[in-house]
Formats: sequence, structure tokens, C-alpha cells
Amino acid sequence: MESAQGLKFAANISDGFLFPESLYLDRIAAAKAAGFCGVESAFPGHVSVEALVSAKESAGIDHVHLNLPAGNWQGGDRGLAADPARCAEFRESVATGLTYAKALGCRRLHAMAGVIPSGADRAQWNQTYIDNLRWAADLLDKEGILLLIEPISTIPDYFLQHQQEGLDVIRAVGHKNLKLQFDMYHAQRRDGNLCDFLSANIDTIGHIQIGQVPGRHEPNQPGELNFSFLFSHIKSLGYDGWIGCECKPLGTTASGLSWLPTPQ
Repeated sequence: MESAQGLKFAANISDGFLFPESLYLDRIAAAKAAGFCGVESAFPGHVSVEALVSAKESAGIDHVHLNLPAGNWQGGDRGLAADPARCAEFRESVATGLTYAKALGCRRLHAMAGVIPSGADRAQWNQTYIDNLRWAADLLDKEGILLLIEPISTIPDYFLQHQQEGLDVIRAVGHKNLKLQFDMYHAQRRDGNLCDFLSANIDTIGHIQIGQVPGRHEPNQPGELNFSFLFSHIKSLGYDGWIGCECKPLGTTASGLSWLPTPQ
């Protein structure tokens, strides 16, 4: 895919995405061998920071993006940032994420909002979200680490689902160290109109993720999105950040990477 040349791609090594045929830490070296220059992941609470740093340094690859701890994932938590009852836990998650990010040299942290229960006061959740994000953005700014929020379409009752909602929150927070994580898979499912959104908001976007719609497979697979066109458009806007490949391989990961440009 010639239009991908000149863009920076990171492999998402979270469970369920790239390199599922490898153990978690082995995915870091596998990503480097496949031609990726960076990796990203959900918070790897099952792996020590020392083991992650060792794997990253052995592979010679950048860890460019990490989720903050999202609470009890097995218990149904999908983030803490907007929940009024869990502000203390959110601050603890930021401290933990910061420890990992600093050790890894990772400059982007994503704060998941959480699932809003039926009957909850949405205005209260929104104000909590704004207050928590303002606090975290300021703290991370002092460390040179960017805070990100992401509208997500696949989690029932997730607090932040639409791109415009994300923009509204960022404007309400009013801190230069908070930006949007623009996942094209989620954006297409909820809102569409990707090119116009990118053109209007590229300066507010701090990280991009990709996955074909509807199957969330590789960008060279058939689907709703024309990634050759989208990659060209992103380059035309001067975007120089990372693009995370949060894709589910149709076969082995390696067999689906013919589109990935050769590192320069």
C-alpha cells in the first residue's frame, strides 16, 4: 500500500489483536521483526514493568502508547475517569500508568472513561470526567506525557462513544495536554465522515488507530474504508504522530502485513 509510506505505524499487541500466535512479551520482538517501528497496548497489568522494559530494549523498538489501568476488567470495568465514585482509584491508576510510561519512555497514555450505569446522573459523570482529565492532563504535562481520550463504539453504555462528544470534553477541559485518540474503526461505526473530521480537527488528534470495518481486520482487507485514500489524506494534513494498528488478523499476523511499508 504505497500511500502508507512515510507514516509511522505501531503494532497493537494487546490480547485479541496483532501477534496472537505469540506470548505477550514475545509480541514485542515479533512486531519489530515484522517491520513495525513501535508497539502500543492496553495496560499490561499481568507483566512487570521490568519485563516490559527488557523486552522493548532487546527488540530495539519504541513503546509509543499505553492505556491507564481500567479497573477490574474481568469484573466489567472499562475505565475509571468519569465515575464519580472512583476518583481516588482513577488517581491511583494515573500514578501506576505514569510509572510504566516513564520506565518505557512512552509519551502517550489513554484514560478510559468507564461504563455509565442505567439511571446514573450523566451530568455528574461528565463533570467528574472533565475534572479528572484536567487534573491528569496537568500532572502528565509536567512529565512530557500526552493524555488521550477515545470514543469507543463496541462497549455497551460506554460513557464516550461519539467523536463530537470527545471534542466537547476536550474543549471543556481546556488543557493543551489532552487530545483525541481517533480510532477509525470506532469513528466509522458511530459517525462516518472521516476525512472531513480529520481535516477539521487534526490539531486536536494526538493518536490514530486503524482497523477495517466491519471486521476490524487489516487495512488491505475489503470493507467500508479505503485506507489508501485515508493514508494519503492523513499525510496531506501533515500528521506526524503514530498510527496504531488495532487490527484482528484474518490469518497469521505476518500473512496480513503486505501493506506495511518498509521502515526507512
